[in-house]
Amino acid sequence: MPDTQPRADGERVLADLNALRAFGTYKTGVHKPTFSEPHKQSLDWLVQKLPEAGLAGVIDGIGNVLGTSAKPGPKLLAGSHLESQNYAGWLDGPLGVVYALEAARVLNTDLSVKGAVEVAAWCDEEGHFGSFLGSRSYVGQVTEAEIDAARDRTNGRTMRDALTDMGLAGQARVAAEPRRHVGYLEAHIEQGDTLESGKLAIGVVTSIVGIWQYRINFAGEQNHAGTTRMAVRKDAGLALAKFCVAVDERFPAACGPRTVWTTGRITLDPGAPSIIPGAAEMLFQIRDDNPAVIARPEELLRTMADEANAKGPCTVTVDRIRVGAPAMMDSRLQDAIDAASKTLAGGRSLRMPSGAGHDAQMLATIMPAGMLFVPSIGGISHHWTENTADADIVTGAQVFVDACRRILGG
Repeated sequence: MPDTQPRADGERVLADLNALRAFGTYKTGVHKPTFSEPHKQSLDWLVQKLPEAGLAGVIDGIGNVLGTSAKPGPKLLAGSHLESQNYAGWLDGPLGVVYALEAARVLNTDLSVKGAVEVAAWCDEEGHFGSFLGSRSYVGQVTEAEIDAARDRTNGRTMRDALTDMGLAGQARVAAEPRRHVGYLEAHIEQGDTLESGKLAIGVVTSIVGIWQYRINFAGEQNHAGTTRMAVRKDAGLALAKFCVAVDERFPAACGPRTVWTTGRITLDPGAPSIIPGAAEMLFQIRDDNPAVIARPEELLRTMADEANAKGPCTVTVDRIRVGAPAMMDSRLQDAIDAASKTLAGGRSLRMPSGAGHDAQMLATIMPAGMLFVPSIGGISHHWTENTADADIVTGAQVFVDACRRILGG
């Protein structure tokens, strides 16, 4: 018997994505930092589109857009984010919002579908002011004091000033309504090359990594670079460099098969060619989707600092500055994506973990959550050359809408 279910309109999905791409265009990507004018234009665009799906939209007091439905029956929450990294790609974030909008347009107007898809665009997933501020606010993890303290990492503008400039000062933040939603579904580009290299169409996300971040400081003695003998130097920069090399040598034995670690920034003080640095700092990050594994490299990191302090000549301190717990994706939602992929993508799907953080891991703390990936050309993301083939975007939209239908149908 032929399948006559209404499907996603691929041309409409591509048109919506290109409309969002026009806000803050940078080369073939976008520059759309949180609370910039292009970001505001994107939020306003979405609010104006929501009525097409029978949704009433509002921008809340932290910059989230939430579209809600009065249709009887179960509700599925779906979405992603609309801001970008600086000078980055056009699909990271908007793809998931547009897929959610399309699912709502197709399913909310279909009387054979019991219930509705509600749409969310979470603010600041990219971390310009903080860590997942929009989705964490929705699940009750952001205090007013955290908003007071938040600053734009690029220019230092306070979040309060940014909210005022957006016209959101004094606006209430929307919190999750207990038991309103049967789950949360998010789509995203893979940001890696697993799907493309395997000629696959859909990634069914099984887990999202936790991210642990550290500030490691090295204290030595600032002195003249020409007159201080090598034997008596306390070079904080050299101590940092040796520590980095030791991490790469010793971490593999303490980590799991999916653990990754990165030294993201190194600074020397005073950082002048004629002065021995008296202080140095590195920002260091560990990612894994297994909480039991992550404790081992952190313990080793602190052991290495203790060993360096005992040996000298510089001292080392390790401060944990961010903890992001990993999240497991709901098996029922994974099954719905898999089943939709078998119907609409020839079964060219793969169950796989996510090595990047996503809003779905915040929503997973209060409801079942799932994620769908589509291929990234060359595995590139967080860069203006980020892209996905139109055909893969359309296939992903078809699978996403069908997965939403299956989830609402229980």
